[in-house]
Amino acid sequence: MERCVISSTFSPALCHRHGFSKLVCSFLPEPSGQAYPAEASLSGVLLWNAEGHNPAKSVHGRRLPVLRALPASGGSSALEGEGDYSGAAAADAKGSGTTARRRRLLRVREEKRKREYDRINNYPTWAKILENACKDDAELRGVLGDSIGNPELMRKRVEERVRTRGRDFRKSKTGSVLAFKVSFRDFNPLDSFIWFELYGAPADRDVDLIGSVIQSWYVMGRLGAFNSSNLQLANSSMDYNPLYDAEKAGTVMPSSFHDIGDVEFQDNWGRFWVDLGTSDLFAVDVLLNCLTVLSSEYLGIQQVVFGGRRMGDWEEGLTNPEDGYKSFKI
Repeated sequence: MERCVISSTFSPALCHRHGFSKLVCSFLPEPSGQAYPAEASLSGVLLWNAEGHNPAKSVHGRRLPVLRALPASGGSSALEGEGDYSGAAAADAKGSGTTARRRRLLRVREEKRKREYDRINNYPTWAKILENACKDDAELRGVLGDSIGNPELMRKRVEERVRTRGRDFRKSKTGSVLAFKVSFRDFNPLDSFIWFELYGAPADRDVDLIGSVIQSWYVMGRLGAFNSSNLQLANSSMDYNPLYDAEKAGTVMPSSFHDIGDVEFQDNWGRFWVDLGTSDLFAVDVLLNCLTVLSSEYLGIQQVVFGGRRMGDWEEGLTNPEDGYKSFKI
């Protein structure tokens, strides 16, 4: 609505006299909802007429304020008249609307500038180093993937990579040139733990590697491989074709592992429970031979302990992976 008039009474003649059409005239009702009587004195608010001129600023010798309504497409309304409804009031009305909108825009721009500043100035140094390293390292690019630019996601990708494959991105061997120490603490072949201390907390692939070695050792013992009663070729010479007595092998007393527990890890300590059953103790020699090569070529071992109930900082009942616990199912 571009032009309107609000009045307690307004006749057609008065509309034509002031240049208003009937469509832009309305009557101000009483509080009860009824229109004022026609003989009531003209007192109201007159707006701009159809020709754009102000028909009057006073009625019956009294100056009246004039309200101008602007299109709904935008702009501000101005109240013209005497006293407090002068140009200052109009400026206040105009300023209040645009100021609120300007405050919203400024707030949005400020938040955007803050995000950009944080991205440039508060971006972690380690994340910048990883991004630069990705340019020359295809494997690292594969690890980070679409996480570049998001430090938190980059951190999670790298931690997952370290957890599954170890801290070294390139080397396939992490063995130690130092021989590990071997000790016995009240070792009972039928009911004891075998402990081993690594140089650091194992990655998932290290757990799988150690667990696979111990599982193979157990399978061989379960099948009777560690039977010193049938070592026919141990001291034979290969210069001549040796003879193997199969009947003798079938008559010796069998030996077999009875049971073994899962391989467990807490930080850099690992253990598994064994019951060697009727297997001979040279099964221990076989295990140590396997662990020796494993330590020198793939995963460094500091010491191996046969027997004992608690080593290092081992805590019974701690089985939460978030606390450094890992296991391999035999």
